[in-house]
Amino acid sequence: MRRNRKIVQIILTSVFLLTCISLTNTVFAQDGEALFKANCASCHKVDKDFAGPALKGWKDRVPPGDWIYNWVHNPAAMIAKDPFAKELFDKWKPTMMTSFASLKNEEIDAIMKYVDNYAPEAPKTAPGTATAVSTTGSEDNNSLLYGILTLILAVVALILLQVNSNLRKLTDQKEGIERSEPVPFYRNKAYIMLAVIVLFAVGGYFLVDGIIGLGRQTNYKPVQPIFYSHEVHAGVNQISCLYCHGGAQDSKQAGIPSVNVCMNCHVAINEYKGDLKLVREDGSAVDGTAEIKKLYAYAGWDATNKQYKPDTNGDGIPDGAKPIAWVKIHNLPDHVYFNHSQHVKVGKQNCQTCHGEIQKMAEVKQFSDLSMGWCINCHRETKVDFYNNKTGEGNKFYSIYEKFHNDIKNHKMDSVTVESIGGTECQKCHY
Repeated sequence: MRRNRKIVQIILTSVFLLTCISLTNTVFAQDGEALFKANCASCHKVDKDFAGPALKGWKDRVPPGDWIYNWVHNPAAMIAKDPFAKELFDKWKPTMMTSFASLKNEEIDAIMKYVDNYAPEAPKTAPGTATAVSTTGSEDNNSLLYGILTLILAVVALILLQVNSNLRKLTDQKEGIERSEPVPFYRNKAYIMLAVIVLFAVGGYFLVDGIIGLGRQTNYKPVQPIFYSHEVHAGVNQISCLYCHGGAQDSKQAGIPSVNVCMNCHVAINEYKGDLKLVREDGSAVDGTAEIKKLYAYAGWDATNKQYKPDTNGDGIPDGAKPIAWVKIHNLPDHVYFNHSQHVKVGKQNCQTCHGEIQKMAEVKQFSDLSMGWCINCHRETKVDFYNNKTGEGNKFYSIYEKFHNDIKNHKMDSVTVESIGGTECQKCHY
């Protein structure tokens, strides 16, 4: 029995280590992208220059060793003493790399691994068109493989234990040694303990994951009463977001445009002639002209006579006209305060910061999880756009923070984040 106990202990230790490796691999694969979006995406793109240089291929450009860690942690100090850092700054000035002293080396490694393994999304194809299967990025998601291997090893270990028990029994019989019958596996305390640990671990993981995800709607994409493609309107036709969502610049709510806003254009545009094929998430084709006719029905517009229908009941609207019952996608809890104008006009944030590449979405979905942690990370990393008296650029809203102006002027700090001016205080976002 002692030998069996030792074997069980070895197996438990092996399973535990494999589980840790699997979880570590999964966390790094997921956190690399999350950390990049939270810390780097505002200034960098992976595959092309933005406010800063493209990050893909960084290993071939930067000096070896710990240079990348030192640069991320304190770029100002690196610029003062490192020739390559000075050259990089001169190329991209006046923009200076933000310091991320709180990022651990492991987190930087996760970001760089995500960058190295990044592959652009495959181009959209029409229904029925063959697409090539991409194998890039498979190394980033080996959690399923590790899980299967762990399960196989556990089964093999149990089988070996039974084989070992049977071989010992045969040996004892041959040598004439009488031993008591072994305890059945369903009554063996070691097996029971292993099963309980596995159940607690798996159950605990899914329980915590479920609790954390309560109320989250990431990738939520409801079917709307009219197929409205932001890819066509904001992408192809370059219509500004503020034309339809004017409240985003001047009020708390971005607002949903009324039917009249749509009709400003579609009084004249009564059919879809775009080159971009309209396709739903399930691959089914969409008749753009038919969707415009749905809009006319909501507006009470007579497309044949090119005029609104008469108001026979005197309610002030054309007969049959009614508001479009759009399904709200981005929902925040009632105890959370979010002001669009403060972020768009004062903070000068692009719509894509929270809503993703909306100009590429045929059907709108919730891009980010809009969690408290996600918002706080953004506040910790987003720089305040101070007003510059010499150039006349920046936001005068922040002119009251004279101390920060002086600190920047005296080179005590290179930038000020939203967190520095109270952006992570509870009462900023909660009533």
